[in-house]
Amino acid sequence: MTTSTRSLTRPRGKRVFGGVCAGLAERVGWKPRNMRLLFVLSCLLPGPQVLLYVALWIIMPDRGY
Repeated sequence: MTTSTRSLTRPRGKRVFGGVCAGLAERVGWKPRNMRLLFVLSCLLPGPQVLLYVALWIIMPDRGY
């Protein structure tokens, strides 16, 4: 599957909290662990990272399998 045909969804099997980091990691071709680490590190910086996570959790559809 190429990057242009991957959809942005939250997988069920690789979730830790909401599945947002796992879905983003699949979309860009990274390991979910690396995306989670990047998110946690970004939370140390000022900004709306947690609000963005919650918004993506609401917006991103659940894959369902």
